[in-house]
Amino acid sequence: MTIAHPQATPFANGARIEVRDAEWMVRTCTPVERGYMVRAVGVSELVRDEDAIFFTDIEDVRPLRPEDTEPVADTTPAFARGRLYLESVLRRTPLPQTQRGLALADRFLLDPLTYQQRPAELALQGLRPRILLADVVGLGKTLEIGLILAELIRRGRGERILVVTPQQVLEQFQHELWTRFAIPLVRLDSVGLERIQRDIPAGRNPFLFYKRAIISVDTLKNQGKYGQHLENMHWDAVVIDESHNLINEGNLRNRLAKLLAAHTDALLLASATPHNGNAESFAQLVRLLDPAAIADPKNYSADQIKHLYLRRTKVSPEVRDQIGGRWPDRGPSVAVRCPATPKEERIFEELTQVWLDGPERTGGPLAGPDRRLFPYTLLKAFLSSHVALASTVGRRLKNATEPREIEALTDLAALTGAMQDKDSAKRRALIDKLEEIGVGGGKATRAVVFSESVPTLNWLTETVPAELGLRPDQVLLMHGGIGDQEQQRIVEEFSLQDSEVRLLVTGDVASEGVNLHRQCHHLIHYDLPWSLIRIEQRNGRIDRYGQEHQPQFHALILTSEIEGAKDDTTVAEKLLRREEEAHRSLGTAEAVTREFTAKKEEDRLIKDLLAGKTVEQSLDEAPPAGFDFLADLMGSMEQNTQEPPPSAPDPKLFESTEAFVREALRTVVPGLRIDDDGELLAFEPPPDLIQRMSALPASYLRRHKVHERMKVTFNRALAQRKLDEARRTKTMWPDIAYLSDLHPMVEWLVDKVQVQLVRQQAPVITAQVDEPAFLLQGIYSNALGQPLVVEWMAIDGLPHCPRVRDMFEVLAEAGVGPQMINTLRPPDLDRLRPLVRNAVEEARRRLDARRDEHAEQVEKQLSGPRERLVDWEQTSLSGIPAEGRGARKRDDVRDTADQQRRLMESIRTTGEPLLRVLAVLVPHDD
Repeated sequence: MTIAHPQATPFANGARIEVRDAEWMVRTCTPVERGYMVRAVGVSELVRDEDAIFFTDIEDVRPLRPEDTEPVADTTPAFARGRLYLESVLRRTPLPQTQRGLALADRFLLDPLTYQQRPAELALQGLRPRILLADVVGLGKTLEIGLILAELIRRGRGERILVVTPQQVLEQFQHELWTRFAIPLVRLDSVGLERIQRDIPAGRNPFLFYKRAIISVDTLKNQGKYGQHLENMHWDAVVIDESHNLINEGNLRNRLAKLLAAHTDALLLASATPHNGNAESFAQLVRLLDPAAIADPKNYSADQIKHLYLRRTKVSPEVRDQIGGRWPDRGPSVAVRCPATPKEERIFEELTQVWLDGPERTGGPLAGPDRRLFPYTLLKAFLSSHVALASTVGRRLKNATEPREIEALTDLAALTGAMQDKDSAKRRALIDKLEEIGVGGGKATRAVVFSESVPTLNWLTETVPAELGLRPDQVLLMHGGIGDQEQQRIVEEFSLQDSEVRLLVTGDVASEGVNLHRQCHHLIHYDLPWSLIRIEQRNGRIDRYGQEHQPQFHALILTSEIEGAKDDTTVAEKLLRREEEAHRSLGTAEAVTREFTAKKEEDRLIKDLLAGKTVEQSLDEAPPAGFDFLADLMGSMEQNTQEPPPSAPDPKLFESTEAFVREALRTVVPGLRIDDDGELLAFEPPPDLIQRMSALPASYLRRHKVHERMKVTFNRALAQRKLDEARRTKTMWPDIAYLSDLHPMVEWLVDKVQVQLVRQQAPVITAQVDEPAFLLQGIYSNALGQPLVVEWMAIDGLPHCPRVRDMFEVLAEAGVGPQMINTLRPPDLDRLRPLVRNAVEEARRRLDARRDEHAEQVEKQLSGPRERLVDWEQTSLSGIPAEGRGARKRDDVRDTADQQRRLMESIRTTGEPLLRVLAVLVPHDD
């Protein structure tokens, strides 16, 4: 387990070391209980491309000193070897933590929308990247997460990533991160875990097998099976989707979240409904991100957590201005009234007279103190279907003991048993509506039908398709009782354009996080949940960024002529209208009932109905205590700036990733046969490149024969076209990958270039300079080996009048580029060798001066956090008694404060710097 360490790590990322008489390049160096753990890749011939881990406590790990660097002639055309090496060092060197701007915002296969870049901007501002993404449904939280992870990877802070999601969105999330960002995550669903367990020894930690993984929360929360592995892991970044499910103190998800939060640097929580209306519960979530953000969980302000939290709606100014015509406004929510059939009216009459409250009764003859909610359970089941009511009655009869209740339940069972399919008004209306919108045999239109009841879902799936002329394989059924693999298959199948599926019948398992908008813009609520939040979540499955057609919503409303009957016009139709009004005016419906979770909304509504209130009275009554704070919180966390996020300089020698890749392929993999039409590169990947792709789904690799022929492109339009085409085939995964900076092939080439150079050598390049100029890299890091100060220097005037200049200015002035001509005239190496030491000494002086400047900036940066921490510690301790149980709580507060102080110290430089002589520029007549 990694721990805080008082001294600097001795080996920076990219440093060369000698171990077991072989040369290695340091990937990471992390303090452990004794010494350091060094992850490295082999450089010298016998270990080239081999990954290794060394522990300094048991291995002789010798640093290679920059003063011992040997200048060597570069004999490659256009000095390709030297230029590629410089580029590889630039790409391999993490951006310093002090660089807060975005470096990669426009490098990926997605629209460069400023509002989706804001979360990355916020995440990079803090001491650690820990934020809650609380955008409402449909704005693209997965893309926002991808942008944050990409920036962390570029900073060397995304080597080990764990993504935790609901099981039905595992492949969807994995697909987005690969096709958009070229970040491969291994999917640890039931099949993936079985595969890994077969590949590794019994008892080994499966999370060490792949450095970046995605797993469902339901799988991971089994701490008896995975807890010991999680406790021994440290992650660079953990992502938890639908994080509102973590709130309840003491449940398995909550314990899992606390464990992961304590074992990761970056923590990204995502939820469109991030709290349950209770300030203390929400404080639990915030404390996962920053334990010292809130002193009093009952009394805190939005200002205290503004560095941790971002929330926007579709009507937020920046969102509205940018999505424009790319996301059509949703159509009206149409209530389709369905007059009850005679047999349904008999059930309404029975429920009204025997079970439900009326003006002349107080709960009916069967209502006792412990049974007042059950009549509404019966009512909601019937408003779904007679099949659902029959199932509910049957379950209750198995446990009923009171004769009167047994008699009443038996009467209901007889009434439902007398009904046939033709006696269901909503079923007839559903078939008519589906035919009206064009769902049927030989037609292309698709629709999704939601119901809360599994018996209803099963019944509709069995009886509706034939009447529409649909084959059984053209209808998909999805609910929570289906396994993770099947859920993922269903979502994928419904999203494919060439799939013959026309109807998805689903429960609310599909109401969170699932994309259903790719080939569908019709949604029908067969029954409506008594929750505005749940209605909004359902609608958000097709009303989301990327939808090309106007989303259309219909809700089936069962009506009755029975006096006093509580049909769908009593509750459901009114909630449908309120959700639509709230969406158009506020962008979200959750603030209307002020309960913030679907279950609390429904429980409160039923309680009010039992008290004789109408739906309107329930929705309009005064908010509960504490609502003012939460309403302010939900409405105030959008950044008000109109300025785009700042950009971070990401220095490169080559004009583009494409130019680097093409040059590297020609120079360091000359034997690789490549078909190149100017846009598409196709070739047989070498085994070491195949290994880097192994995290991707085996089905994708097998279907596109990636191991036999890899296809990549730099053309964004081509990549997007291939991605769109993939959605029209049997797989959503395109056969051509967009070659972003993070693609494993680019990383493979960077490593190939780096291992080409012999130990401690610097290529000599003839260029347009008047005297030798030594190019050096200098890095000061923190105690965890993370770069804080990075300098790129060109030093000439040696030995007597040294001058330090910006390396990139000198490279540009010297005309270093692909147009250079290498005459192969040997440089005067004897003249250069004595100057290496002088160059290193001058670079060290320059780097020390930059470290002092950094220290001054750090002091200014820490003044505010220090003051807030002092206030938090004093406020927290003031309410805790000094003796008894309070002593332990006071110790916890002090431990948290000490942890935060150590975190602040992590932005200070420590130890000795890394200095490397990268290359030497010499005049043409040298």
